[in-house]
Amino acid sequence: MTAGEIAAHFELAKPTLSGHFAVLREAKLVAPEKVGTTITYRLNLSVLEEALLALMQGFRLGERRPDEAKENKP
Repeated sequence: MTAGEIAAHFELAKPTLSGHFAVLREAKLVAPEKVGTTITYRLNLSVLEEALLALMQGFRLGERRPDEAKENKP
C-alpha cells in the first residue's frame, strides 16, 4: 500500500505516521519503494515472522505444559 492508503485507515497526523513508518523501516519490518513522489510499503514477512516467534517464545506461547503432554499421549 502507499503511505496515503495506509494513512487513510488511521486518525493520526501525517507527521506522526511518518515517524511510525521510520520506526518500521529501521526495524526492517517494511520495505519502502519510491516511484516519483509516491512511496509504496511492502511488509517484510520474514522479519515479522521472526519477531512474532521471539514474542511467543518470550511468553512461552505454543509450548506444551507437562500435564498436557500426559493427557495427549495415545
